[in-house]
Amino acid sequence: MFEIRVICTKPEAPDIIRALSEVFVTGPVRQHPTRDRDRVRLYVTAEQAVNRWPAPETAYAKAPSIISEIGWTARGARDCLHGVHVREFWLRKAALLDRIALTDDDPVHGDAATLATEAARRLIDLDGARALDHPDSTRQPRGYVRQEYAAWIGGQ
Repeated sequence: MFEIRVICTKPEAPDIIRALSEVFVTGPVRQHPTRDRDRVRLYVTAEQAVNRWPAPETAYAKAPSIISEIGWTARGARDCLHGVHVREFWLRKAALLDRIALTDDDPVHGDAATLATEAARRLIDLDGARALDHPDSTRQPRGYVRQEYAAWIGGQ
């Protein structure tokens, strides 16, 4: 564990806090204004995060083509509405959207990334306690999807 101190302008603070949280497992961020009041000091108690999720190349190595998965997802939506294969549908849809987001110009904050994250959160909600066994699942929902997809496709 160590403490990080960052001095930044107030408009930059939210972006810096977000960036730090993607790299470190953090405690609460304490903010204190500087003497000039134009800047803020951020104090974060942190430890280096361990990447617990498989890389996309590993998770999706055995995945069908994106076109094929789009077709399956379109056909599977009807079954999902009728309560059949609900988890498989959301797992494959979240993985598909994650794969599409990875090809986007902005794979973290773009529209495709937003949709991928929303679908990943839906899968996490479906998995309930199982997902909560992975404390980083709420911080990195797309990582959780990659892990679950790799396990699922490996069992096919």
